[in-house]
Amino acid sequence: MKNPLESLQWTFVIGVGLAVLLALLLNSDVLASPAYAEGILRFAHVWCGILWIGLLYYFNFVQIPNMPNIPAEQKPAISKVIAPAALFYFRWAAMGTIIIGILLALHSGWLLDAITLSNGRATIGLGMYLGTIMWFNVWFVIWPNQKRALGLVEASDDAKKKSARLAMIFSRTNTALSVPMLYGMIVGASHAGASL
Repeated sequence: MKNPLESLQWTFVIGVGLAVLLALLLNSDVLASPAYAEGILRFAHVWCGILWIGLLYYFNFVQIPNMPNIPAEQKPAISKVIAPAALFYFRWAAMGTIIIGILLALHSGWLLDAITLSNGRATIGLGMYLGTIMWFNVWFVIWPNQKRALGLVEASDDAKKKSARLAMIFSRTNTALSVPMLYGMIVGASHAGASL
């Protein structure tokens, strides 16, 4: 029998199963709790966010700085295989993070306060604005430029170079914004009554 941990899908299923088991063991009446839906939304939001920001950091701390060290004949392995796969998860994790975050704020009843930076929700609201800017950058700047830079859509060599640089600059912008965004999300969520 093949080890299930050799399959990403089975690894994920095992992880979800362990999380459900843990929730049931620690609190057997968790499913009847009114906060259950909020907890599930928060879990999904954080999971998508970890995937998104983890890939952002992979690109900026690992891939981009090390590309000049990779021999030219080996670069297609990154640009044709690894980067497109990583960018798929990167952009959809960004989409999942923002959609689930909005649903979480709506379900929790403080979406309007966060948007208007009022009633003690300024910190998390600012985090949400920064996250929205980052999401926009992923979908409307980084991804279109990466498609050209990686040759996924037709472009001249000059356009590919310009697109690669623009995608990198906006990826670095998102890396810089991720620090205050994470601060706003974490501090704003744990100290909801406090505002900056």
